[in-house]
Amino acid sequence: MNKLFRFPGGLRLAGRKKLSNTTTIRPAPVPAELTVPLGQHIGAVPEVLVKVGDTVGKGQMLARPDGYVSAAVHAPSSGTVTAIESRPVPHPSGLSAPCVVIRTDGEDRWAELPAPISDWEQRDPAELRQRVREAGIVGLGGAAFPSSVKLNPGPGAVVEDLILNGAECEPYISCDDRLMRERAEQIVGGLRIIRHALQARRCTIGVEDNKPEAIAALREALSAAGERDVAVAAVPTRYPAGGEKQLIQVLTGREVPSGGLPLQIGVVCHNVGTAAAVYQAVVEGRPLISRVLTVTGAGVAAPANLEVRIGTPFSALIEYCGGYTPEVDRLLMGGPMMGFAVQDDLVPVIKATNCVLAGSGAEFPRPAEALPCIRCGACADACPVSLLPQQLYWHARAGDFDKTQEHELFDCIECGACAYVCPSQIPLVQYFRYAKSEIAEQERERKKADLARDRYEFRLERLEREKQEQAEKRRKKKEALRRAQEAKAEGAGGEKPAVDKQAAIQAALKRAEEKKAAKARASAEASNEESD
Repeated sequence: MNKLFRFPGGLRLAGRKKLSNTTTIRPAPVPAELTVPLGQHIGAVPEVLVKVGDTVGKGQMLARPDGYVSAAVHAPSSGTVTAIESRPVPHPSGLSAPCVVIRTDGEDRWAELPAPISDWEQRDPAELRQRVREAGIVGLGGAAFPSSVKLNPGPGAVVEDLILNGAECEPYISCDDRLMRERAEQIVGGLRIIRHALQARRCTIGVEDNKPEAIAALREALSAAGERDVAVAAVPTRYPAGGEKQLIQVLTGREVPSGGLPLQIGVVCHNVGTAAAVYQAVVEGRPLISRVLTVTGAGVAAPANLEVRIGTPFSALIEYCGGYTPEVDRLLMGGPMMGFAVQDDLVPVIKATNCVLAGSGAEFPRPAEALPCIRCGACADACPVSLLPQQLYWHARAGDFDKTQEHELFDCIECGACAYVCPSQIPLVQYFRYAKSEIAEQERERKKADLARDRYEFRLERLEREKQEQAEKRRKKKEALRRAQEAKAEGAGGEKPAVDKQAAIQAALKRAEEKKAAKARASAEASNEESD
């Protein structure tokens, strides 16, 4: 994989990473209260295992996976469960979601953890997948897809290439950069475990070439581990090189098919932070209760990269980083291109939180009023997926969602490159998200209608079946009654049993009289002989 390729479109953006990547990762304090959302990942919400009033230890499982695509949730610190209720969570919708609230006790006491698997190379891949599943590990690049699912290629599937994604292409975010510099041995350890689980033939770590220290640290860790056939590829710094499909294309020259998965072309891709979490889960027995994230922007006094417990409020991180500056204008979760605004800094850190960005008005000026599309085509030139954003925009605006799907709406990765270059300042990504949400809602309504129709048809079938069963019962009962009546009629008309009985009596009486007469004759004959 020495040769590199390029993806279409893309942008060169100001990185703004030096705001936060010049200092080492620091652990953030454990707050007095942790709010742990149950649904932090793609897939089913896990099943709660605790109740209000329970005392929990750090790392204790609060909720277990409920279904194949699901992930466990653990207590980030020791304390007492004070509530299980809906609370605001970081999400573009701004809605609340079920959370487990823990009042921490300050002891930060570990619960009993599963035993480390030091001989993971001798273990079956299924055992390692189960450990990752129980540790609650999800993709830490932002997608939050359960990692145990991606570690199972399925029967017959061959993984040609395992790729670790260290591109971190979005401006301002530098947590992966610092992680690669400071914990390269954990990343390499996780890479080896993932490779064993997938039985991958080749491995590559892709890192943007604006992170030379991270590249050097990874190469040194690979050398120390004796990994001679794992490459660290320095990919050109071009947004969005860190997109999964874009990085795969750059490193392999292969394109993930529309609507498909990387596995269809023999590739599996994990984030470097996920690899480190896999190492901790397998080799140290530690579940995912914290993550490294970036707190940055001109709106915070001292930007930094922190290791933060899941459930920590954004406000506590801002305070730990010196508080807001007078320039603060808005708060985002994620970067300026793919992140979203949060309305309340009391929302908690979740597993997908890679950045808390307190931006100033100068950094992120309020968007001007959108002007009509002039069909310049700049959005299509910038699109890294070779879509036609202007066509998607027109169809989404008109509510013609079938047309948006014909133009591969769901291949859009919402990187924001099209909106960034649009001279009319049309919020294109917002239109695409709107169209996706409407299509998803229509799909939910269709499934509800299908379910209602299935229930109605099932009811009709049940009523018809019961009707037939009742008719059969009546028929059998009627048949039994008819047979009984026939038997009774036969007994009443023939009187054969009574006749037979009388005949037998008469025959017996006749035989008795004959015996009596015979005996009398014998007695008379005997008397005559004596008199002679």
